[in-house]
Amino acid sequence: MVHYLPITKARVNLGQVVRRVHLNKEYVILEKDGIPIAGLMDADELEDYLELRDPKVQRVIKQSAQDVRAGRTRPASSLLAEFRKADGAKKIKKRHRAS
Repeated sequence: MVHYLPITKARVNLGQVVRRVHLNKEYVILEKDGIPIAGLMDADELEDYLELRDPKVQRVIKQSAQDVRAGRTRPASSLLAEFRKADGAKKIKKRHRAS
C-alpha cells in the first residue's frame, strides 16, 4: 500500500514511518508543498530493485526468457533429483576418504 506523507510529518515521526515501511512492507511517498519528492521502501526490496537494474542481471533474465519461449526448460523435480544424486555421491566419497 502506498501512503503519501508531508515531509514535515515524516520528520517528526521518522521512527514510526520507517518501522511501517520495514515491517508492513508499505511504501511512503514524501511530499513537499504537495509535490512528491522522494519515496521510502524496505531496504531488501530496494536492493532487489537495484540488482534488477544491473545490465548483467538484465542479460541473464533476457536469456532465461528466451530459453522458456524456446522450450528449453525442465521440471523442477528433475533438477532437484539431480541435486540429490550429486549430494549423495559427495557423502559416499567423504565416507570412503574417512576409512
